[in-house]
Amino acid sequence: MFKQQELESKAPLNRQNANCVVMVPPKEFRFNSETAKDNEFQHRVDLSESQIRAQALSEFSAMVAKLRSEGVQVIVFDYPLSVQETPDAVFPNNWFSTTSDGFFYTFPMACENRQFEVRGQELAEVLSLSGRPVIQQDSLLEYLEQDAHLESTGVMVKDHINRTIYAALSQRCDREVLEEYAERIGYSRVVSFQTALPSGHPIYHTNVMMAVGENFTVICDEVIPEFERRFVVKSLAKDKQVISITLEQMNRFCGNILQLETINGDKVIAMSKSAYQAFTPAQRNQLSSHGKLLPFDVQTIEDIGGGSVRCMLGEVFLPSRVKVL
Repeated sequence: MFKQQELESKAPLNRQNANCVVMVPPKEFRFNSETAKDNEFQHRVDLSESQIRAQALSEFSAMVAKLRSEGVQVIVFDYPLSVQETPDAVFPNNWFSTTSDGFFYTFPMACENRQFEVRGQELAEVLSLSGRPVIQQDSLLEYLEQDAHLESTGVMVKDHINRTIYAALSQRCDREVLEEYAERIGYSRVVSFQTALPSGHPIYHTNVMMAVGENFTVICDEVIPEFERRFVVKSLAKDKQVISITLEQMNRFCGNILQLETINGDKVIAMSKSAYQAFTPAQRNQLSSHGKLLPFDVQTIEDIGGGSVRCMLGEVFLPSRVKVL
């Protein structure tokens, strides 16, 4: 095991926003019955699998092109087809994460068919070839033997500036693994909490109910029990503008957004077209003060996959040799 704290004295000041993301094409995309057991955002649609994949690939390609045109580096991580299908590969942020001092982590995912998405060595090589060198690899995959899971930035919403992780506990977010990871990367605070949907079930991923930017946060705090809600919101409000969203807005993926930087340092906020339309005009004005809003039409991926734009973006914080796109 490696402790990132050992390198902390050499680490650059934490920055909140990445200017590079990994995206994975949805070439095996379909309704995933395994994940649907605890993901209430997934829906079946009356389309053939070939139609679904064609539409998903079209949405993906348009999103890649738009991000690049805005100045965000996009690394498309393709992979060879095998016997084991990976219908949710389009959501890579659930199985890896990176740090600004060169660490690359892989994570234990709860659903068996999603565990085949984890291709750590292959992605590390692609990142290095793309000018984002991996200095050290580390993994929490050993926790699979204990049936304990931590689905990376799906379940962890990070305030990098304050070295704080916010996490809704669930079968996809084990408290022990969460605290172990926070220790490894040298983050001083873990704010974990319970959630409940109207069905009584917990939120499957924290990043559908909240997002943290450099100076703002979006959160559906009504799904947090009252005795924990005040603490979570107070913690966020210390240095963030808090934008509260309703349950209905959360269901339109208003919480599943991500602030990024362009290669020139300008701020942009990626979100789905559904989320953009569900925000009130006042909320859109608030968000616009923190970056240019970039809405993407990913309706097929949202409806069937139960995840949205933020889930499709694996942030890359690795030291960069890239000066221009």
